[in-house]
Amino acid sequence: MLAPPHDIVAQPFARLPEALHYRGEPNIWVRTTRPGMRLHSFLEGPCFDRHGDLWLVDVPYGRIFRIKPDGAWSLAVAYDGEPHALALLDDGRFAVADYRRGLLVVDPRTGDREVLCDRINSEAFRGLGDMTRAPNGDLWFTDPGRSSLSDPTGRLFRLRPGADQAELVLNCIPYPNGVALSPDGKLVYLSVTRANAVWRLMADAPDPVYPMVGTYIQLSGGLGPDGLSMDARGRLAVAHGQAGRAFVFDAIGDPICRIRMPEGMWTTAVAFAPDGKSLFVVEAQTGSVYRADLSAFG
Repeated sequence: MLAPPHDIVAQPFARLPEALHYRGEPNIWVRTTRPGMRLHSFLEGPCFDRHGDLWLVDVPYGRIFRIKPDGAWSLAVAYDGEPHALALLDDGRFAVADYRRGLLVVDPRTGDREVLCDRINSEAFRGLGDMTRAPNGDLWFTDPGRSSLSDPTGRLFRLRPGADQAELVLNCIPYPNGVALSPDGKLVYLSVTRANAVWRLMADAPDPVYPMVGTYIQLSGGLGPDGLSMDARGRLAVAHGQAGRAFVFDAIGDPICRIRMPEGMWTTAVAFAPDGKSLFVVEAQTGSVYRADLSAFG
C-alpha cells in the first residue's frame, strides 16, 4: 500500500477582475454544460511564454487572457470560438485547440488566426478538448466531443510539423481530455475524464493500429482528471475536475502531494512554473488561478 500523499493548500495568485467578467446571456456552451447557470467565465488551458507571463483561455466566450508575474490581467484576443487549450510555438504565436473551430494558430500581438486542421478524412472533429506540444514540435490533441462511458467515441490525434492532416492515434475513449508527454517525448499521458483515470501509451508504438494502452493512475470522486502538466523531472500534475484539488505524481506514478483549493471546486487545468518549483492551478468556478509551493518536495 502506498502512503497517503502530503496535503497542501494552494495560495491565491490571481483572480479574473470584475471588469473582465462576461455580462451577457448564457450561450449554448453554458446552457449545455452548466444548465441554469450564468457564468462570467470558464477558465482553462494555462501556458507560460518565454517571458514568464501566464496565458489562459475563457472557453465559452472565445477569450485569451495574459497574466503578468505580478498578477495583472489583460485581454489579448477575443473571437467567435470556444478555445480550450494553448501551446506556445517557436515564433511566439499559440496553437489553440478550439471545440468549434478545430486546431488554430493565433497571434496574440495582432489577434490574427488561421486554421491548422479542422477535420479528419473530410469529417469535422467532434469537439477538441486539450493539447500539448512535444519536444520535436508535434501537436498532440484530444477530441472528446460529448463522449462518455455510454458513448466511448473520443479520440487522440497527433499533427506533425508541416503536415496538413492529423494522425488518429487512439479512438474509443470515454472523454479524452488533458494530454502530456514525458520529458523525452516517448510516453504520452492522457486524462480519460469519464473513466476517472490517466492512461499511458508510447508515442511511437510498434503496433500503430492498436497501440498498447494502460491505466497509469486511477482516481476516485469528483468528475475525473482534466488538465495535465509534466515538468522536466517527469513529475505529472493532474487537475481533478469538480473535486477542488490537484495531484502531483512522481516519475513512476506514486503520489507526492494533494493540493487543495481554498475556494471553488472546478479545478480544470494545471501548469508547472518554468523553474518547476511551484504549480499553478486554474479554478473555473471562481475564475481564479492558485499557486502551490512544491519546494518542500525537492
